[in-house]
Amino acid sequence: MPRRVATGVLALALALSACSGDGGPGPETPTSSPGASSGAEAKPPPSPAERLGLTTGWGPGQAELEQAVRLVRRMPLPDLAGQVIVAEWQGTAAPVALVRDLHLGGVIAFAENVASTSQIRAVNAALTRQVPRRWPLWLSVDQEGGIVERVKGDATRFPTFMSAGAAKSLNLTRRAARASGAELRGLGFTVVFAPDADVTAGPGDPTIGSRSAGSRAEQVATAVGAALAGYQAASIVPVVKHFPGHGSVPQDSHLTLPVQTRTRKQLQAVDLVPFRAAIDAGVPAIMVGHLDVRAIDPRVPSSLSRKVVTGLLRDELGHDGLVVTDSLSMAGVARGRTPAQSAVQALRAGNDVLLMPPAPAEARAGIVRAVRTGSLTRRRLEQAAARQVALLLHFRGTPAQRRGAPPGSGGAASRALSAGALTVVAGPCRGRLVAGSVTPTGDPVAVANFIAAARAAGLGVLLRRAVPAHLTQATPPPAREKKEKKAAFERRRRAWAAAERRRKQELAAWHRAEEARLAAGTSIGFSGYDSGTYDGEIAVAVDTPYALGEVSAPVRIATYGDTIGAMSALVDVLLGKARATGTVPVDVAGVERRGC
Repeated sequence: MPRRVATGVLALALALSACSGDGGPGPETPTSSPGASSGAEAKPPPSPAERLGLTTGWGPGQAELEQAVRLVRRMPLPDLAGQVIVAEWQGTAAPVALVRDLHLGGVIAFAENVASTSQIRAVNAALTRQVPRRWPLWLSVDQEGGIVERVKGDATRFPTFMSAGAAKSLNLTRRAARASGAELRGLGFTVVFAPDADVTAGPGDPTIGSRSAGSRAEQVATAVGAALAGYQAASIVPVVKHFPGHGSVPQDSHLTLPVQTRTRKQLQAVDLVPFRAAIDAGVPAIMVGHLDVRAIDPRVPSSLSRKVVTGLLRDELGHDGLVVTDSLSMAGVARGRTPAQSAVQALRAGNDVLLMPPAPAEARAGIVRAVRTGSLTRRRLEQAAARQVALLLHFRGTPAQRRGAPPGSGGAASRALSAGALTVVAGPCRGRLVAGSVTPTGDPVAVANFIAAARAAGLGVLLRRAVPAHLTQATPPPAREKKEKKAAFERRRRAWAAAERRRKQELAAWHRAEEARLAAGTSIGFSGYDSGTYDGEIAVAVDTPYALGEVSAPVRIATYGDTIGAMSALVDVLLGKARATGTVPVDVAGVERRGC
């Protein structure tokens, strides 16, 4: 069984120091000297895994490490180079030839690769069956919940990870992660790129936002630990991201190389705290983002920096597990470099898995060429591949874990997390908050799910109706016909004008009646990720809560998700059937309080 992650947050005391050079990891463990004192106890020679610098404490046991080393040492160099690459693919058919021909470690699925849960299950099954190996393939997906979810359809939708920070419940967070991981295993995935350990800096953070558990480092660390425990209980490899912290930079690494200007002391106090806690608890895998960390290695993307990956992450923070690059197709790292250059530099920096090089075949060829010319050692390549293989062997799981759970089975866990997170920052903390009916507007997904939840609870929903067609169709003014007498034309024109006045009067009356009908319900405005800000008698933020500081509604509520579970929990609070127990995990200017 995968090791369970401790939930306590360990104190962070780092002394960050520069690390020069870009060669492979440190030297092999030396054996005892023949001239050693005869009275000293003889030490056994190091094992093959130990000679590669592989240690336990992050998941795989010694036997799994030794097995992985035996497997990778038998690989021809081209296969070994392909093993460290995880690629994207086009279309919805299984990319069997791509994985088999390049001997890739595996692939990552995006929304455009997923037509349905049954289709992606068949894709993963075909890859597993048609690319047989003595260890599992790396079949991965970004499925964080909230705005980052690639598998939809009848799969359970989970709220944003900020829900975990708002709920402050280890059990609810762990339960949601386990349910999500079990559904992903049921679809054939072996790796999930989650949870997010970034500490968001607030509204100035354009990339992470609600993907973070909050703006307090210790709170984020606790939520990350609980999520890791849940994923590991489902026997799916969790990859914590985006080291050394993407939540405090004002740019998006998909578009450019963000500049991290925080000092080493500031990084120690905030951004590195969740990663250090996860490492101390034995996290199996960490993703390194593309950041220009000026305090450590100026103007070098952190994913390609030996000072960051080996010097900071491995040597100083003590991470002995797998290290994965963020997508090597992103502008923050791809600009000005060929796929081969990025791949080799990432391996030399200390990464083990190269995610999404823009041209996998070119990246593989570049790695082979680097080993043959001596600019990259085969030992470094074997070390990287062995870590990956050992981790996949470790998370192979029991037959029941490999079967996973059916799509949609995590609904109760998803709703429970949303119910624990739901936060009222203005207005009454108990009792019914709405009249006999409600009038929702705003974010279309949230509104649709709210309508379903409200009607299921017996709450009336008033929706704006379409204007009758005969009131919207203006008749063009008449034209005088040939040989038509002027008097006759004037009569026709006056009749047309009278009809248009009546139509406009009826249209205005219809609008007044419609507004009066809608006003009978409590107006609720739903503000989402990119829907704009909506106000009303009740304002609801379904992504980050910052919109609640920009509205005038007397009642303001954060749900941190637009799922059917989140909307069901919201309806219970509106009807006075449940209390909102969550606390806003970020600073929101313009709100009365952090919660009830």
